[in-house]
Amino acid sequence: MIDFPILSTLLAIPILGILFMSLIRANNANAERNLKQTALWISFLNFIASLALLFSFDLNNPEFQFVEHYFWLDSSISYHLGVDGISILLIVLTTLLLPICILASYDSIQFAVKEYLISFLVLETFMIGVFCSLDLVLFYLFFEGGLIPMFLIIGIWGGERRVYSTFKFFLYTLAGSVFMLLAIIYIYWEAGTTNVVDLLSYNFTYSEQFYLWLAFFASFMVKIPMWPFHTWLPDAHVEAPTAGSVILAGVLLKMAGYGFIRFSIGMFPDASVFFAPMVFTLSIIAIIATSLIALVQKDMKKLIAYSSVAHMGFVTLGIFTFTLQGIEGAVIQMISHGIVSAALFLCVGVVYDRLHTREIERYGGLVNKMPFYSFAFMIFILASLGLPGTSGFVGEFLVLLSIFSVNTYFAVFATTGVVLAATYSLWLYRKVIFGALVKDDLMDILDLTKKEIIIFVPLIFLTFFIGIYPKPVIDIIEPATSNIVKNIQGKLS
Repeated sequence: MIDFPILSTLLAIPILGILFMSLIRANNANAERNLKQTALWISFLNFIASLALLFSFDLNNPEFQFVEHYFWLDSSISYHLGVDGISILLIVLTTLLLPICILASYDSIQFAVKEYLISFLVLETFMIGVFCSLDLVLFYLFFEGGLIPMFLIIGIWGGERRVYSTFKFFLYTLAGSVFMLLAIIYIYWEAGTTNVVDLLSYNFTYSEQFYLWLAFFASFMVKIPMWPFHTWLPDAHVEAPTAGSVILAGVLLKMAGYGFIRFSIGMFPDASVFFAPMVFTLSIIAIIATSLIALVQKDMKKLIAYSSVAHMGFVTLGIFTFTLQGIEGAVIQMISHGIVSAALFLCVGVVYDRLHTREIERYGGLVNKMPFYSFAFMIFILASLGLPGTSGFVGEFLVLLSIFSVNTYFAVFATTGVVLAATYSLWLYRKVIFGALVKDDLMDILDLTKKEIIIFVPLIFLTFFIGIYPKPVIDIIEPATSNIVKNIQGKLS
């Protein structure tokens, strides 16, 4: 294993990049180019560092690895970092998407370029911090801190209704997290520590678990988001710049799924079992209702945003089965959705940059002028609907197997969501790609550029790799998920 503080290094690299970028005066075209190249190389360096972390990871160790522990405020609240098989994959996903976001923004962002790039690098530090924090206070600071740069990204560089969407996003997510903060304060008073490792073995009373679980749930259900608190997500996606939508769907939603696994079922197993039927019901409603809403959308981004709510419903279904298959399926679904949804928003960004509209009816017959784009879009559409051989199939299949073993009726309803996903996904593809090329402003539309091909190639590779050969991913997460299931069963017995 790596014998230096690599997790702190992952947190520090973006901050050091920001300090270096602050010395560059963004007053001309050359300066802006230097800023973009600097941000790109900084984010790529962090991705390489995360790969070093991944390749040094001990697959046979279910415990937290690369642990860094320094006392912070007192002997109970500390700077405590560590990763297991679940969090390490989410960190790699984060560092993969950041250089893609910056590369995708090269031509679309025309003002306040330095501030835009700095916002993404700050956001990267917060997101990585969420996945490696082993102290509740530290987790909360990173979890809530990420709202600030995302608030700026949507509010400054977003669309016409960016102010409304930004405040809706901010207020929804912040309001839910107030309850989690109160719960963390209570945990500190009751257990005398905010150390996650210690709290995972701490036995809260049933009544304590009941209220603490609800407090954490209030934050995570808004962030993931679950029905009926999902309405902020489509608005945020529609108004966010392309890169903002990529990171929002690709990583920020996964922070809540990670929180459910790490804290809700880890620290409050009795309450999790009690509330599992409620979670299943809300998840099924989200899968079916948002899929039906997606069918009538006229905006490509809004359709994909509603599909994200449906896909994250499979994540919560798998987590609360408390089975090895279910939790593994949920984690793989999070990784797959992070790749595929990010790619779909990038596909929308490609045609938006050319035509400056996201209305589905404004397109049609693009296969005649954009064959490479049509091929890439097809792959991600098929992965989104869960076609076997793509990453979208693996997670959904494991989740459906696990929920079938728990409740047949929920499994039937969840499978309905798969059928609906195929309906709206194929309808979108047919409307945009096929048909006659009759619109005048589409006659001269250009296919993918070299930069866009570079963006899509790694996402296509990962989509097929995980779909065809998921064993390496399962090998990474299985020790951690087995340990989680074992701890839950031990506490419940």
